[in-house]
Amino acid sequence: MAPPLKAPVRASRRPVRYAGVSRRKSGGATYTPKLLADFVADQIVRTIGAPRDDHPLRILDPAIGDGELLVSLLENLRNRSSTNLEVHGFETDAEALQLARLRIRRRFPALPTDLRHGDFLEFALSCLGMDDQSDLFHDARRERYDIVIANPPYVRTQIMGARQTQTLARQFGLSGRSDLYYAFVLAIARALKSNGTAGLIVSNRFMTIRSGAVVRQALLERLSIRSAWDLGDTKLFDAAVLPAVLILEGKDRRRKSPPTFSAIYETETPASRRAPDPISALGHDGVVGTDDGRRFHVRHGTLDTNGAVDGVWRLANGAADAWLSRVADHSWSTFRGIGKIRVGVKTCADSVFIRDDWDAVTKSGLPELLRPLMTHHAARRFKPRIAPRPPLILYPHENVRGRRKAVTLTHYPRSRAYLQRHRATLEARHYVTAAGRKWYEIWVPQNPDLWQRPKLIFRDIAEQPAFWLDLDGSVVNGDCYWLTCDAPEHSDLLWLAAAVGNSTFIERFYDYRFNNKLYSGRRRFMTQYVERFPIPDPRGDLGKQIIAKAKVLYDAIPSAADGSLLEELNALVWEAFGLVEERSG
Repeated sequence: MAPPLKAPVRASRRPVRYAGVSRRKSGGATYTPKLLADFVADQIVRTIGAPRDDHPLRILDPAIGDGELLVSLLENLRNRSSTNLEVHGFETDAEALQLARLRIRRRFPALPTDLRHGDFLEFALSCLGMDDQSDLFHDARRERYDIVIANPPYVRTQIMGARQTQTLARQFGLSGRSDLYYAFVLAIARALKSNGTAGLIVSNRFMTIRSGAVVRQALLERLSIRSAWDLGDTKLFDAAVLPAVLILEGKDRRRKSPPTFSAIYETETPASRRAPDPISALGHDGVVGTDDGRRFHVRHGTLDTNGAVDGVWRLANGAADAWLSRVADHSWSTFRGIGKIRVGVKTCADSVFIRDDWDAVTKSGLPELLRPLMTHHAARRFKPRIAPRPPLILYPHENVRGRRKAVTLTHYPRSRAYLQRHRATLEARHYVTAAGRKWYEIWVPQNPDLWQRPKLIFRDIAEQPAFWLDLDGSVVNGDCYWLTCDAPEHSDLLWLAAAVGNSTFIERFYDYRFNNKLYSGRRRFMTQYVERFPIPDPRGDLGKQIIAKAKVLYDAIPSAADGSLLEELNALVWEAFGLVEERSG
């Protein structure tokens, strides 16, 4: 036997599968709907073809839940062949496991099963050679499986806590803001036989975010990806999750043709055909209406990894590739070429540092260290909305000889008096002083010298992009991102970037390049996406026109003229990239 693990692998006694708030959901009981389970099972059986009868097919579900996936798979296999089967599985929820056992026993009474009340990740570490603790005399091949079907638990690192996160990182080679299902995917890759087939339901996040790179790389190096489906905002689960389905094969079944990739997202565009449900809609292309009144845009193509094993995954097809190629031909640089994109400040004590009622809480005059603050509430295209009582931030940082430091409070008596009144609250942030910082510092203050520069600000999540200019030296709050020019004398590039960022062109670029949306058509404007937004040549006639018109529009907001100016600017952006403006549906 392998030696015992130094720390438990499970994130908690009750892992959250597609996290919710009720006890049932927090206990991992938001299980796979039958419609999706049948789809995954059908795709697995189509992929394995006609099984051989010279040995039983070993089937694994590493997170059984209530057994929906296993039941669907077993019924599909029974309907298509007489192959001998044996079923293995793991589940940490004893009540759910008992239900799964009863369902399977009722439908398949003679089927050999080994369904364990336990943690699959612990099994993988001790029996599949996942780390250096594995028994040198244990033959891991005996523990591998012909078919794996899984809907792994979905738990963010913020929920797991630091200790469990560090354990997962150490034992599974994860980094950054990982999810528990990352470890499951890596373990499943080890559990699958070299000629086996796996069908997984996961969050689509891993396809495009930085922390998912280790999983993308492992899948491409260890397995052959047969097909992928980004099921987007189909709302197949009750919880707020955007799922994806992967059909994977072992190394011995690598194919020369690229994996197929399909995506389905809700749209307002009129439908050209109908299907009973989103899963059935995947059999079509274009806009499909479903029986519940929704409409979905379905696209099919191949999986493109941007030329790297850990690259962002996107759906590639002839039309999208030709469009992106034309954009590349007309691009001068990217947003990253202008300057570094940063997140705003994080105080970890907003109620102390950020207020809109400073005059009411400071009797002896306003603190000297107050600065204007930009938050997502100011979001508007090009020009921020200014509230009647805008928030101000007490910002106790400065640069001295090129180095950021906390100000000397004795130089600012009113600020010092205010902070002293809240000292207990601020000192409760033990991680601040543990890092060798002053008790009154902001946890993430960024570079104080950059606040005075013109900057482009945008919020993280939005249905439509909103990029605006700050020309007043504001501090940016942590609910927004911001960008300044590396070369301050080239600040006109910010106006060009604002025009691109606020255009319908960038919405189309985002969808073709990153293939990732949230519910209700919202997009995530994270650093890793926005830094790759293109900009046209600022020295050309169109670039100069865009910059000039963006400044005119800024001055016109708000007025009756700003709508028409925005339309004119939008058309110029499309033209600058060699494209005819497309009307969004």
